[in-house]
Amino acid sequence: MKSRSFWASLHDAVCGVVYALASQRNMKIHLIAALLVVAAGLFLGLNRVEWSVIILTVTAVWAAEIMNTSLEKVVDLLSPQYNVVAGRAKNISAGAVLVTALGAVLVGIMIFGPRIIQWLEGFSR
Repeated sequence: MKSRSFWASLHDAVCGVVYALASQRNMKIHLIAALLVVAAGLFLGLNRVEWSVIILTVTAVWAAEIMNTSLEKVVDLLSPQYNVVAGRAKNISAGAVLVTALGAVLVGIMIFGPRIIQWLEGFSR
């Protein structure tokens, strides 16, 4: 079997991300959150290290959500009727997204918290 070209594989991957964004409510929420974080980062003047952490954190949440969507589709394909084990697998996958998102919130607090406090203190002077 002939292997696919890099560009064909890249196209398929982009289509997967677009599908997740178009079909998953939580991906839309993650997109809005990412845009707000980028806007806040630009406004507050994050440094290179902070941007690196933010980028890694956002991509981790997005990757977790995309993997969750993928797992849900495979489980639905393999188990179209309700199945307790299939439901648990989906819940565990959703839990991984939740853990990643909570970690992202903590990273946001650590990076943005001191800067927001400093910015607010500028108003009290």
